[in-house]
Amino acid sequence: MKADRFTTDDGVGIAWYEWLPEVDAADGRPVLLQHGYIANAHLNWELSGVVDAFVGAGRRVIAPDARGHGDSDKPHDVEMYGESRMATDLMQLVDLVGVDSYDLVGYSMGGVISVITATRDPRLRHLVVGGIGAGIIDFGGVDRRSFDRTALADALDSGATPPTGNDGVDSFIGFIDSVGGDRVALACQARASHSTPIPLDRITAQTLVMVGSEDDLAVEPERLAGAIPGAVLKVVTGDHLGAILDPVFTPTAIEFTATGRLP
Repeated sequence: MKADRFTTDDGVGIAWYEWLPEVDAADGRPVLLQHGYIANAHLNWELSGVVDAFVGAGRRVIAPDARGHGDSDKPHDVEMYGESRMATDLMQLVDLVGVDSYDLVGYSMGGVISVITATRDPRLRHLVVGGIGAGIIDFGGVDRRSFDRTALADALDSGATPPTGNDGVDSFIGFIDSVGGDRVALACQARASHSTPIPLDRITAQTLVMVGSEDDLAVEPERLAGAIPGAVLKVVTGDHLGAILDPVFTPTAIEFTATGRLP
């Protein structure tokens, strides 16, 4: 599917995709899908069947490729990255689309982006975040206890190839190379990963935290849900990569973004 593009206020070109149902549900309110680190809209949402499921449920679906990922621009400057900046990109896409309200599903890095967006954008009605847990509270972003972002960035900048002596770094490098990712851009994002407190108490969107029971990057999700006003928690099966493929994940996300309730 060919991407549409827009240019952000700092000059970065963002690719985004749109899928329309035959008949709109939820008053035509779109659901935005924000992918995780290294991935893109196609890998995270199309190949997993999430897009088809939402469209089949009558939802208009919009999904960007974050800067540094997919078909979006990939500047080689760490100052151009970070989930806070990506949240601004997401809100500028909503401005471009021109809707008064929307729902949002974010996973992993996309979950951090989505939580930050939810603290800023009153247009957001329903929020579903996966692949993140108490790391948001303890570190301001993805849990550093399982993700050594500096070691990964150093390995990417040095051109290292597995085995590097760090199994976590090796798995990330393998994923990056398998999708043809831009190592320098992704090293920039690793160094710029959000690490300051996020005012979770400002979130007014109805929120669902949905994580895999074996996800080492989403430990203690009950603490994250407890820090967001009115949020609910759903634990599915799977690890960080597998949780989104649990057969419960997508139907739960569809129901919650439509109604604010669990199935």
